[in-house]
Amino acid sequence: MSSADGRAAQAAESPPAGAKPYIRVAAGLILDAGGRLLLGQRPKGKPWEDWWELPGGKIEPGETVQQALARELDEELGIHATRIYPWVTHVHEYPKTIVELAFCQVTAWEGEPRGLENQALLWVDPGAVRLDVADHPVAPNGGFLLPAATPPLKWLRLPIRYRISAIGGPEGVADWLDRLRADLDAGPCLVQFREPEWAGDEASLAAAFEATLDLCRRRAAPCLVNSAHPRDWWARAGGVHLRAADAAALAAADERPAGLLAVSAHDAGDLAHARALEADFAVLGHVLDTPSHAGETPLGWAGFQALAATAGRPVFALGGQSLQTAETARRHGAHGIAAIRGALA
Repeated sequence: MSSADGRAAQAAESPPAGAKPYIRVAAGLILDAGGRLLLGQRPKGKPWEDWWELPGGKIEPGETVQQALARELDEELGIHATRIYPWVTHVHEYPKTIVELAFCQVTAWEGEPRGLENQALLWVDPGAVRLDVADHPVAPNGGFLLPAATPPLKWLRLPIRYRISAIGGPEGVADWLDRLRADLDAGPCLVQFREPEWAGDEASLAAAFEATLDLCRRRAAPCLVNSAHPRDWWARAGGVHLRAADAAALAAADERPAGLLAVSAHDAGDLAHARALEADFAVLGHVLDTPSHAGETPLGWAGFQALAATAGRPVFALGGQSLQTAETARRHGAHGIAAIRGALA
């Protein structure tokens, strides 16, 4: 884990003498109904002039992140934000400063965005922006994406639904594929093949995995395999979802698996392993009561939000989740919801 990532897990403190200034910033990903993202170009005469950035600014003493962002959007763009979702807090170290960025998604506002600070504005398809910022300008007239804006554009490409398998055995494969097909028909979805208690032989388990992988490939859906399964399967899938114990072991060995990487988390220690491994996302739970954790106290939404804020990457809510909880999850800092039984379509 880098020193900057480590700082993301704790509250900002006054830097020691000689250290780089530590600045807390609220940054907004303003997304219209078509999924376009608004970028602003830094004016001439300012540091990083002509580079493209996300709107936002410093969090003043006594302000919450959402209050600071709403104020900045009014001052910079002349809009009144009416729907702000807390999302990911990330630390980026510049040559002269360290910036803690509290990224939020803004999906509703009043007014029309205008560059009130002489900044050019540009609506972009976040999935089409080149993230290798050193070589590719954002717009035809030039200007590159600020380095600190690259991670959220990458995270924004992750679907907000995550289906986890619970097939059980060979007799459940057909039903599973039908359900998965419905999920994929409903829109972008991540998929995890997870069958640690398979009631069948190895050949039937491998066949279920291949059928799942084939359907995901045909629908261009990212498919991860749980780390309970053979390691040579990890490379065959689009990535691996590490159980908490496996994540701890790999973090201790400083070994990051290739491809898309997810980590299961139940507490702050598990999220620390996700940061150390530079996981693409984490799944945190259980949030609500669920049959698989009968008698165990759930995190609850407040507990989930407090932990997710330290992750430094997108976090999915797990445990009692379905389409009915999706809005609540996002209002508590979740990137999206992960479900084994709950409806996602």
